Amino acid sequence: MTTSDTLLDQLIKSWRFLYRRGFIEGFGHLSARLPDPELFLLARHSLGPHAEADDFITIDLKGRKVAGRGDPPAEMPIHLGIYRARPDIASVVHYHGLHSTAFTTSEHQLRPIHLMGTLFSDGIPVYGDPRLITDALRGEALANALGSHRAVLLQAHGAAVTGGSVEDCVAGAFLFEENAQRAHLAASMGQPLWMDPAMAAAAGEELLRSRGPFRRVWSLVESEADEQG
Repeated sequence: MTTSDTLLDQLIKSWRFLYRRGFIEGFGHLSARLPDPELFLLARHSLGPHAEADDFITIDLKGRKVAGRGDPPAEMPIHLGIYRARPDIASVVHYHGLHSTAFTTSEHQLRPIHLMGTLFSDGIPVYGDPRLITDALRGEALANALGSHRAVLLQAHGAAVTGGSVEDCVAGAFLFEENAQRAHLAASMGQPLWMDPAMAAAAGEELLRSRGPFRRVWSLVESEADEQG
């Protein structure tokens, strides 16, 4: 299996995994950079739960469709802007997270409140424009808001989570939204007890070194793919 075939296999499994958990549900998209760093694979517009290899379109860093079936999603510039700005990023997911997005429409700023949330202890910036990211200028502005972080929230819109691999990206999104759900629950009970920043940073560094959370979530992706045949 070539590197490109492996990426497609990972994207298909990840798409189905995220769809089953309500991350996508018709709104959202997933991508991965190809071995040629000037190209990336992106889920086509209006892709349902049963993704196949030709449902992922090849796009170049000028935003041109190179290969694949169907049209790219309107918010393709999310991926384009991030890949242009961050050569270290190999995968991006954009989705409309119920719990994470709530923190852009309330008095609370989303921070680590649970151990797995410490993976984002360096900060969770907010891009302040709720409009769809449908052109290169907005994509660039979103990438600037992301900066050196792993994830960025879009005001009253959604989230973009990144990774150095498909595994990192998908596991990151899963754990990002889990932290937001726990924080949302805590906020509904009173004042959230956010984790101490120094402790969160130390815990996050430890998790990143061990890679245990990423391996654990990816094992769920793989096992569910095996069950589905």
